[in-house]
Amino acid sequence: MIKLLLLTALSLSYFLSDFAAGVNGSSAAPLRISITDSSIKDGEMIAQPHVVNGREGFKNLFTDNTLTTNVAVKLNPMAISFVDGYIKSHSGMLTKMKAWGKPYFDMMEGVLSQYNLPVELKYLAVIESQLKTGAVSWAGAVGPWQFMPSTARLLGLRVSKSRDERRDFQKSTHAAAKYLTNLYSIYNDWLLVIAAYNSGPGNVDKAIRRSGSRNFWELQRYLPAESRNHVKKFIATHYIMEGQGGLTTLTKGETENFKLAQPVTAALDARYSVVNISGRYNSQVIAQTLGIDLTEFKRLNPAFDKSLAMGSAYDMRLPADKLQAFQAAKPQILEQSIKLTLATAVQ
Repeated sequence: MIKLLLLTALSLSYFLSDFAAGVNGSSAAPLRISITDSSIKDGEMIAQPHVVNGREGFKNLFTDNTLTTNVAVKLNPMAISFVDGYIKSHSGMLTKMKAWGKPYFDMMEGVLSQYNLPVELKYLAVIESQLKTGAVSWAGAVGPWQFMPSTARLLGLRVSKSRDERRDFQKSTHAAAKYLTNLYSIYNDWLLVIAAYNSGPGNVDKAIRRSGSRNFWELQRYLPAESRNHVKKFIATHYIMEGQGGLTTLTKGETENFKLAQPVTAALDARYSVVNISGRYNSQVIAQTLGIDLTEFKRLNPAFDKSLAMGSAYDMRLPADKLQAFQAAKPQILEQSIKLTLATAVQ
């Protein structure tokens, strides 16, 4: 983990607003933080954080930036190979983490929501530390969010021989939320924020200057290898854990243009059960796994694949005697569905 190493080259000041008044005893007054950080561009003041629109910032994650209801969200081709390999090597471990890590994920979602951040940013803690409070990097970063001592103190955490709040999951999540909010106020793009979280704003700014672009996929080769892979790990982890990119990985404008009305629910009798699902499930995989005729499945579930590709939830209809089998095989069905989606995207 390449973390911000706070040097004494520059002296910059910025304010972190009172994001969560009353939470963890935080004061109602803004917190003034003085940073000496050589990773930030010379002479440039860090922008004061603003209210984050959590639906923006992932515009470079997917290939389509002008979306209509007839266009499926596709994983950026430059991420497919990495994501495919990451799924093969990490899906088992991450699937287990979804179960044992649920209390941590729930807590992080609550904190991130208070700062109006996308809750999927919780997956940064997964790739930073695998949710381990005792994680220590080669550079000396500690805790689930991997803060260096100076950065942690500037964000309000106590770090001493007797007490290290970097290991406090809730307090360090509040600190991470403040830092992510500030980075977003600089870049307005979550992929660049994730890169900056790993390597520092200075490396991202340098990559922007050298590449002449603010598109991660165009500037990535100017970033340290660990940082560009960090971003791809986040994308892959998001894809494994959520089963899709989702509306949180689109800009607000894309989301508004990408809404798709749910199919009208038909009257169902006792022969069928309805289960609400979301994620990148695939009709072909479900039908094959459950032994249902694909044509019959599509008749029961019109526009199934398109709706889920849009990020919508779906009231899936199944023969009543197939519901239990679906619930038991959900993780395997989702994994195979993702693999089929990726394989189709490559073609």
